[in-house]
Amino acid sequence: MEFLLPRKLVEIAQDVIRKNDELDRKICVAESCTGGLVSAALTEVAGSSAVFDRGYVTYSNEAKHEELTVSDDLIATFGAVSVAVAWDMARGALQQSGADVAVAITGVAGPGGGTEKKPVGTVIFACARKGEDPKQVVAEMKQFGADKSRAEIRLQAALCALELLLP
Repeated sequence: MEFLLPRKLVEIAQDVIRKNDELDRKICVAESCTGGLVSAALTEVAGSSAVFDRGYVTYSNEAKHEELTVSDDLIATFGAVSVAVAWDMARGALQQSGADVAVAITGVAGPGGGTEKKPVGTVIFACARKGEDPKQVVAEMKQFGADKSRAEIRLQAALCALELLLP
């Protein structure tokens, strides 16, 4: 067995490691709905320790608050699956780590847990870069579709998160 994870996930992770290594950049991730899948993809790559600083799996709201200093008020006001929380996760990961770039992922992978406003397949990403104005954190919501399986949603979310880590 060459890779533990799907080839397309590992291939983009290889690009992320190579291109960030060329720029001498450290990266980190703050994952919720992907549950460490992005970190696992990055560590499939030999030599990833030169680039990958750390990964946070903050599945619970308490973990988001304790590990990434996400505001309890943000979670209570907007919910864990929100642009505000993803933004705060990315900002917190960047502050807590030694990384130059941090990506955060939060979403509803299903099959349950969706609402009318945030259906299954809703995933929100945020990217923060060291030295940039905290207000410049980029956050985006994607709808992968309630018709997709939990595995398909998580894989698509991991692929998108890795793309955000490309320079």
